[in-house]
Amino acid sequence: MDNALGQFLRARRELVTPQEVGLAVGGSVRRVPGLRREEVAMLAEISTEYYVRLERGRDRTPSPAVLGALAAALLLDAESAEHLMSLAGRKPPRTVKRPGDHVPHSLDLFLRTITVPAVILNEYGDVLAANAVAQALIPGMIPGTNRLRWEFTDPRAQQMNPLWEQTAAAAIAHLRARVGRDTDDERLHRLIGELSVKSEKFRTLWARHDVHAATGGEVRIVHPTAGPLTLLAEKFRYAGAGGLELLALHPEPGTPSARALAEFAAGEGSPVRFE
Repeated sequence: MDNALGQFLRARRELVTPQEVGLAVGGSVRRVPGLRREEVAMLAEISTEYYVRLERGRDRTPSPAVLGALAAALLLDAESAEHLMSLAGRKPPRTVKRPGDHVPHSLDLFLRTITVPAVILNEYGDVLAANAVAQALIPGMIPGTNRLRWEFTDPRAQQMNPLWEQTAAAAIAHLRARVGRDTDDERLHRLIGELSVKSEKFRTLWARHDVHAATGGEVRIVHPTAGPLTLLAEKFRYAGAGGLELLALHPEPGTPSARALAEFAAGEGSPVRFE
């Protein structure tokens, strides 16, 4: 039986050091990474026996008060604390149906009016549509590509991205934030299983249970033609179809990256205006 709550608690426990929560380490040899179960129980002011039951899946319905205490003990941010509540069934399950792979015609038309690299993604990270400059700039933005599969199995992803470590971690945290407690999704399980087999890095990061919805940030690209680019990423949820996101990459106006991207896009036949 799936034990998502217990797996999350254990993963987060192993990421917190005693020093971070003000516990004295002393001279004893610690046999576990992060906090011991009894230390989490003490910090949350619950019994060790009860915490063990939670982590082993013998109790799956802790009260909101207990969950709040555990979130504080494990130093969870607001997003991760909400995820913990969700795993324990303390908020209504999502009723929005899983999106298909259909991009509404109006959204597809809008995508093609955007003059910077832009793509439409579903919540699994599949690229459903992309404008011409996006497809020319990054192989991982070609329709039919899965962004997670690209990041973790295609060598070009690391070669083109000096910030690959941060990007890879953020991609997994974003996936967890989007799928929430829908742990019975077969399509998601297949994707996670495939990447777990193919990528040790994916297995390590997935096991951390980081949860953070990415809304944007800085992107670095080293392109064989356009050269090094520093761009800003923006993500927007599409209200008209559940689960779809628009990802756009744009430069700061007047920068070398803006000029380089404009020249590259012009060479690809795509008009770009940054000045």
